Amino acid sequence: MADHSEQACRRVDVGISRVFELFGKRWTGPIVSVLMQQPVHFADLRRAVPGISERMLSDRLSELGAAGLVVREVDEGPPLRVSYRLTEAGAAMGPALKELGRWADAYLPESEGC
Repeated sequence: MADHSEQACRRVDVGISRVFELFGKRWTGPIVSVLMQQPVHFADLRRAVPGISERMLSDRLSELGAAGLVVREVDEGPPLRVSYRLTEAGAAMGPALKELGRWADAYLPESEGC
């Protein structure tokens, strides 16, 4: 019989829980997807993720930075420009994200909003 105790569930789900704690938040996946292609200036990143506010983009980038997945770089200019790029750890998410995209194409119905 399977062990469904709280201890067993925590032991099994710790890694996945940590991943989805970060990537389960709205906008995180699309932001990382854009950054997978190349480093991007803040304004260009905002345009690449339709519907996201500046505040939300800034918050998500801060979270990704705190997790060690994104680096913020300032070009003193003039004009002053801020760009973001993935760290080695962030770029290592590429194969997993591509596989999730393939899975979604095969098994998730398209919504009318996308």
